[in-house]
Amino acid sequence: MVKIVETPRDGFQGLPYLIDTKKKIEYINLLLKCGFHTVEVGSFVSPKVIPQMADTSAVIEGLDLNDVKSKIAVLVATTWGGEKAMNYDQVNQLIYPFSTSTTFLKKNINQTLEESESVIDSLQNMCVKHGKELLVYFSFGFESAYNDEWSFEILHEWIKRFTEKGLGIFPFSDIMGTATPARISYVFNNLINEFPDTEFGLHLHSTEHQRIEKVEAAYNSGIRRFDTVISGLGGCPQTGRELVGNLPLQELLEFLTSKGVTDKLDSTMLNMAIDLQSKIVNH
Repeated sequence: MVKIVETPRDGFQGLPYLIDTKKKIEYINLLLKCGFHTVEVGSFVSPKVIPQMADTSAVIEGLDLNDVKSKIAVLVATTWGGEKAMNYDQVNQLIYPFSTSTTFLKKNINQTLEESESVIDSLQNMCVKHGKELLVYFSFGFESAYNDEWSFEILHEWIKRFTEKGLGIFPFSDIMGTATPARISYVFNNLINEFPDTEFGLHLHSTEHQRIEKVEAAYNSGIRRFDTVISGLGGCPQTGRELVGNLPLQELLEFLTSKGVTDKLDSTMLNMAIDLQSKIVNH
């Protein structure tokens, strides 16, 4: 089974204007009716850094979860964010943006590796206590960033440490969109071989060049968890390459169809969501 994680948080966070909260709620409620495995609805981070996400509490409170099977995820980068997330029974998963790149950690969430691991420990304890799940994302999971050291051995060491803490889901991000299909295959084939009971996923930022080749490399390596954004909107606002968008949902669906995989999304609701997103973006 392929798990599709739709991430409006990542799509909206870098927009140069604030989206009306009611429109966000209307849009995310449509996504929840589509049948995605997970919908990442917002983040509890400093509104000074990401002002678009300042209304995440209001968005969560406005969700219509009647007959909804999708999991609700939010991104957090601090214990403060985790504590905020614990206040909402609607939230099933917390996403933490880890990286073995010390420079990116500092640029993105202003933490050292040691501080980051301490935050992860605190978040995991909260999640265990409140019946939620912590997912640790590996930003720059496929390559060196800012001349920081990168190797499979480094990845292996951190995955081993995190699995020993009880963590079991690790999406890997190609933040700059520069990882090659060969490197994606190398990383996932080796990780899945070393940690067969652990779930890995792909969070792809990419221009059109080699996008589907990268998806296919991950899929052929055994990856069945993919993060998407309708129309590929968004990207990480902390990299200096904000124009590198996300994996477009529509392209992933076409790829899955070519593999004979049925996505099981509600096409009527999906078309309504696509139309509303277009209106929001082109306001």
